Amino acid sequence: MSIIDGIKSNAKTAKWVGLLLVIAGIVSMFAPLASGLAVMTVVGVLLAFAGISMLFLAFRAGSFGDGMMVFLLGALTLVAGVYMMARPGIALLATAVFLAMYLAVTGIVEVIYALRVKPLQGWGWLLFGGIVSVLLGIMMWRQMPLTAAWAIGVLVGIRLILSGFELMAIGGAAGDVADVLDDAAA
Repeated sequence: MSIIDGIKSNAKTAKWVGLLLVIAGIVSMFAPLASGLAVMTVVGVLLAFAGISMLFLAFRAGSFGDGMMVFLLGALTLVAGVYMMARPGIALLATAVFLAMYLAVTGIVEVIYALRVKPLQGWGWLLFGGIVSVLLGIMMWRQMPLTAAWAIGVLVGIRLILSGFELMAIGGAAGDVADVLDDAAA
């Protein structure tokens, strides 16, 4: 197989993976609660695995002297992961609360910064973005706990759709380059 054939086949793969990500994103947006619970469960599994790994390191290294912190962090990480797996709804609510606070606080900081740099080019976009962020944070906070049922799943869906379109565009561009190279070689 030539390099050009390799580029073409990988471009097709990128397009197909991109299409699958777009479909997954759409499903996530139409079933945001299920998507959000799935995300929290996966994060819980990853945390539990990390906690077990840290505990293994603590026991293996015999670190009950100076390395007691590794043991404590491993135990805490394991407990957090198991709790998230057992109670993904509570983890989803906590994540939504954190996200609402994050949006509001970062929005306030952006508004203050925009007003401080007001004469500079682009300050209006910074102000606009900050206001939108504050409004999103307030909207999420006021609709709690309902927000937890949709926010994470919708945001994950949006991210999957954008990633899918990015891959399809990259695959298309790579395929076009391979066609140009193939025509030039002929």
